[in-house]
Amino acid sequence: MFLGKINVMTRYILFSYLLLTFTKGIAQQITGEQLLENAIQYHDPDGNWQSFKGILEVTMTTPDEKRRISTIKIDFPQRFFELSYSQDGNDILQRIHKNDCTLSLNGSNSISNEAKEEYRLTCDRAKLMKDYYTYLYGLPMKLKNPGTVISSKVESKKFKGKEYLVLKTSYEEAVGKDVWYFYFDPKTYAMEVYQFFHDEAKNDGEYILLSGEETVSGIKMPKTRAWYYNKDENYLGTDVLTKTSSL
Repeated sequence: MFLGKINVMTRYILFSYLLLTFTKGIAQQITGEQLLENAIQYHDPDGNWQSFKGILEVTMTTPDEKRRISTIKIDFPQRFFELSYSQDGNDILQRIHKNDCTLSLNGSNSISNEAKEEYRLTCDRAKLMKDYYTYLYGLPMKLKNPGTVISSKVESKKFKGKEYLVLKTSYEEAVGKDVWYFYFDPKTYAMEVYQFFHDEAKNDGEYILLSGEETVSGIKMPKTRAWYYNKDENYLGTDVLTKTSSL
């Protein structure tokens, strides 16, 4: 019985060593641009993201907060984005259509300054939410956007017990200052983790664990994202893609 345990352990160590060697070998042979192309081929093989039209329902849970369900409507050909949700019993809507911005509270566009401040209802905020949701659900395809600087070097790194191929990105000053790392399965090139730092020397920022997939208009999107601080690994919250439909 003891010998059997040794054999099992030996096989596990050997398998882990071979997987590590395999992953490092790939990392040495592939460039950052090639890794990104492989990841996009996995997530969006038909190139549908650029013409995406659809509705995403996202359920967010955070510690000590009520669950929030947000409905996101995206129509890239029409340059349309809409976010709607309920907060404190109030229905909130933010819409960007081409160069027009629409804000409403309980169906009314006449919103007091106090309410605008309380619910952060501004056009700048609406544009920020548009960029936020289209960036995260558009990954890894969004890494092709102008201003993204892709590191040519691919690293092999273990994260939460699994070996990944890791792509580092930074951004031109006009786009952003954070540094991001994207973790891809070395066999399928599926994106399973991403991580960002404002100042990497301080180990600030967050990491996001992705689990499950939802295929929307031929695009493989993460179903569940769990957010944690890098510094102390404290849990921040989870958002789940609970429903999708065409627009």
